[in-house]
Amino acid sequence: MRYAYGLTSALLVGGAAISLVTGFPAGAQVAQNEGLLMERAVPRAGAPESFADLTAQLQPAVVNISTRQRVEVPRNANPFAGTPFADLFGQRGAQPQAPVTREAQSLGSGFIISADGFVVTNNHVISPPSDSSGPRGTVEEITVTMPDGTEYPAELVGNDAASDLAVLKISRGEPFPFVKFGDSAQTRVGDWVIAIGNPFGLGGTVTSGIVSAVYRNAGGGAYDRYLQTDASINRGNSGGPLFDMKGNVIGINNAIFSPSGGNVGIGFAIPADVAAPIVDQLKSGKRIERGYLGVSIQPVSADMANALGLPRNRGEIVQVVRDDSPAASAGIEPGDVVTKVNNKEITSDQTLSFLVANIAPGTRIPVELYREGTRRTVTLTVGQFPTEAELAEEPAFDPDAEAPMPEGQSSGALEQSLGLQVIPLTQQIAGQLGLPASTSGVVVAAVDPNSDAGTKGLRRGDVILSANYKSVTSPADLERVAKEARDSGREALFLRFQRRGNPPVYTSIRFR
Repeated sequence: MRYAYGLTSALLVGGAAISLVTGFPAGAQVAQNEGLLMERAVPRAGAPESFADLTAQLQPAVVNISTRQRVEVPRNANPFAGTPFADLFGQRGAQPQAPVTREAQSLGSGFIISADGFVVTNNHVISPPSDSSGPRGTVEEITVTMPDGTEYPAELVGNDAASDLAVLKISRGEPFPFVKFGDSAQTRVGDWVIAIGNPFGLGGTVTSGIVSAVYRNAGGGAYDRYLQTDASINRGNSGGPLFDMKGNVIGINNAIFSPSGGNVGIGFAIPADVAAPIVDQLKSGKRIERGYLGVSIQPVSADMANALGLPRNRGEIVQVVRDDSPAASAGIEPGDVVTKVNNKEITSDQTLSFLVANIAPGTRIPVELYREGTRRTVTLTVGQFPTEAELAEEPAFDPDAEAPMPEGQSSGALEQSLGLQVIPLTQQIAGQLGLPASTSGVVVAAVDPNSDAGTKGLRRGDVILSANYKSVTSPADLERVAKEARDSGREALFLRFQRRGNPPVYTSIRFR
């Protein structure tokens, strides 16, 4: 089970009951109002008094999934390496030791979608743990266990990390019971649902509840749009089905919101209308095609919107544009705020990543953006999203420790308004920070930890390149732009800055 801290992904439902008024107060008007209330509160036809019959029909197609893995574990290094005490362990000057391999297991849930034994689950259920460098092990065996305890070895047909989906195949001499995907687009908040899964390895466990929200954005990725439910979902429920009252799969349990690590009644499921097309492609062995612009983005915060004079909860800001990408070819630049893609507005519920991922590669689309106070539209051809192997080949940044530098030389104006002390960026300091000698900007020499700049993570050694899209080459430049923004009624300043070993990014800093 994946965990979401703040707002992220997960699974399903909790119980609900409706109490109806059985008697009417005196008075014709009151009685009429009570009659209308009664009519509106009655559950629609088909709401069951019990889930037992529906569960009996569906449970045979829900399976438990377990894996046996070989995982690399870092070997403990000599804690006194490089000190006079290193030889106490006989390891003075010893090279770092290779990691050791351990056997591990994972447990999850899944469901059969065809009589010939295709099984759907989450990718993270059948994949080894990974870090920034890639997977840290291999999966040696996948086992599917039926509700009656019969076990079948499973073949991995296809998996997709971006959508967190995987398809397995099991075989036997007779047909398997199976369930079908439904139309999650018709799902409404308040609809009753049931989930069946394998929490904590206990086997077939049924929970029920309602849909709490539809298409909840829980992370900003291409597939971070979930059905939110109030089901009791825990470890091991990942990959299990979320059923509507007709017995159709409308979601795949994926993660939970849990500050404590246990169920708190906020779960998320991948909607069927997102999962079904990907499952079909995985079954057929096709590469998952999703659109690609080649940008790194983040939502426009309230402070950014204020600093730029934009509406709140609209648009996403481009932080990085990759070379030779569709965005670069169209002239999109870091700092651009994308407000519409293919005539669809960018909002918190309809992110840029989601919209682009669902556009076929090769499609030409208009992109509306905001740049330096003006709105413009560019047209580009959507690319094919790179494979995981291709993304892994891209160069990674390796930040080093900050270089020493002189104390701040700016006047007290910036310290009073932003909590910053800055100094000019000399060629010597640029070299210490690993930046080209031609870089223009000012260097942060000190940050008040109690200021918004400190809260946002600005630190000594960061290089401020621009403020409100205006280049700054001296502390006086930054002071002037900050004063102009404050005098115009803005509550925050929009900065572009660069940290040693990283590409430039944008942020907004509130005035004190």
